[in-house]
Amino acid sequence: MLGIVAQAIPSSRRVLALYIAAGAVFGTIGARGLTVPLYAHELGASRFEVGALFSVATIVAAFLALPAGVLVDKFGVRTLLGASLVMTAVSQLATAATPDVGPLFLWQILGGLAAGIQQSAIFSAVTESVPRARMGRAMGWLTFSMQSGFFLGPSIAGLALTWVDVRADIALTTALLVVAIPGALVASNTRQNAAQGLSFREPLRALFRQRAFTPIAISLVGMTLTWGTFNAFVPIFGKEQLGLPSSQVGYLLALQAVINAASRIPGGRLVDRARRRWPLVLVGAAGWCATLVVFGHLTGFLIPAIALAIGTPFIALSFVAIGVVFADLSLGSTRGVTMGMYGTLLFGGMSAGPLIFGPVVQVFGYAAGFTASATAAMALILVMTAMQSERVRPRSVQAPRGDSETQSAAARQA
Repeated sequence: MLGIVAQAIPSSRRVLALYIAAGAVFGTIGARGLTVPLYAHELGASRFEVGALFSVATIVAAFLALPAGVLVDKFGVRTLLGASLVMTAVSQLATAATPDVGPLFLWQILGGLAAGIQQSAIFSAVTESVPRARMGRAMGWLTFSMQSGFFLGPSIAGLALTWVDVRADIALTTALLVVAIPGALVASNTRQNAAQGLSFREPLRALFRQRAFTPIAISLVGMTLTWGTFNAFVPIFGKEQLGLPSSQVGYLLALQAVINAASRIPGGRLVDRARRRWPLVLVGAAGWCATLVVFGHLTGFLIPAIALAIGTPFIALSFVAIGVVFADLSLGSTRGVTMGMYGTLLFGGMSAGPLIFGPVVQVFGYAAGFTASATAAMALILVMTAMQSERVRPRSVQAPRGDSETQSAAARQA
């Protein structure tokens, strides 16, 4: 019955419902990114434990994003997205009922499982529903919705902290998931790989054979290392170094998310018009990493807010360009597996960042940790740049058949 209803809904409205669902899901994640570190800090967690709480959720999401992509190909978006919303709600409510630091890790694991499924399912659904020529705009709108959620989630959670404690705040923000239910109901349940069981060997081989995959994967890992480090530590950085109350930390994160969201749509148009995507990734990485280095040395509210306003559009541009390349790579594989691999690298890099640079933050402080993560990210982006430059250097020689220069999909040009 749901399948008949979903098919009767115009594609444009279905995509709109998916954008709204993405906003609701990531709004819950954004609120959780503020409230769980603050709650753990209240319970006496160390800086490293706070970073580890962030990392354990993203590690689980990283490991399960690819299997989740296979399940999306097998069972369809609607089934997987609906199940993930239930898991997120259970994780939220159980976290609010937990009085000790230790059990928080278990509920972060469940939340990470749900996030991995949601990432693969929503990206696969949008990739299926949008023409290739408009993929940059679609990724811009999708990530705009996600970042709008990251704005609304911390804003609502930060505002609620004025009247309720952190535990009640965690429980209350679970209600954001209700907005995602229509998107899950109208999502397509197309099964792209149903006849091949749960095997992902052949789709993975097809993905790895594409020459654009390795450099864009390296760039995604680089960007997520620094993004994960920033997101894991900025709530307690705001309290300890910037000297802000919890509500203002929420406002700072919300401001950054607003700018991030607003940058996605023009970024998507720019990506659609660009002949090559990797220079956009390079420029975006350089701008954001420079901002992060400066950010670690600041205090107060106004100057850090200005720094984030300047630097955030750069990372938004990088992520839109990377997302479009992965969407185009799905032409040579399956949507679920390709977007599952995207989620694995995304969450893997975000979880590795706090684990790698958390000890630096613990021993040497926030400025050193942010600088180290920015340096590592730029090193990987420069590796990607070198690989791409090598691919395009012999301009006067006709590219052999099958080379990225002769393929029509924009992703083959990265």
